[in-house]
Amino acid sequence: MGGEVTEGKTSTLDKSRAIYDYVFSTLRYDKTGTGWGRGDVLYACDAKKGNCTDFHSLFIAMARSQGIPARFEIGFPIPADKNSAEIAGYHCWAEFFDPQHGWIPVDISEAWKHPEKKDYFFGAHDDNRVQFTVGRDLELNPKQSGKPLNYFIYPYVEVAGKEYSNVSDAFSFSDVAGTSTASINQHRD
Repeated sequence: MGGEVTEGKTSTLDKSRAIYDYVFSTLRYDKTGTGWGRGDVLYACDAKKGNCTDFHSLFIAMARSQGIPARFEIGFPIPADKNSAEIAGYHCWAEFFDPQHGWIPVDISEAWKHPEKKDYFFGAHDDNRVQFTVGRDLELNPKQSGKPLNYFIYPYVEVAGKEYSNVSDAFSFSDVAGTSTASINQHRD
């Protein structure tokens, strides 16, 4: 699929833009039903929908199939119009590596939600995000006893070498004297 989408393109930038445009026009941002949010490329190809994880997993897979280094990044969106607020959930995006320009960000799911910014989100991010981790299939340090994490954004807890999932968390931010700060509260039940 990556070869078909990039046919006739020779530069990393042109190939990456063709992949970006393909994902933008093929997937729709839709979190209904089941299966979305895991970054499962086969799901994204079959369902042609998903959230940011699915959009960017497809972009990364297609870029890598063409020899373009690409990586997954995840963090939290910060509302631009508020001085403090709860943060409802994560947001993720991707970067690809161009030999002349270095790592270049893309955010196809935000472009899909704001089509007037489609060109902007190929090569730029808004300022209203905090990055937490880079990559997928992650091993923590010290290494967790369980399998590698698909991605790491929410607290991961092990008790006696086994994953413990009865953990609640809350994320918020506040602008203190012109400087935004984020807080994470977690509780073990």
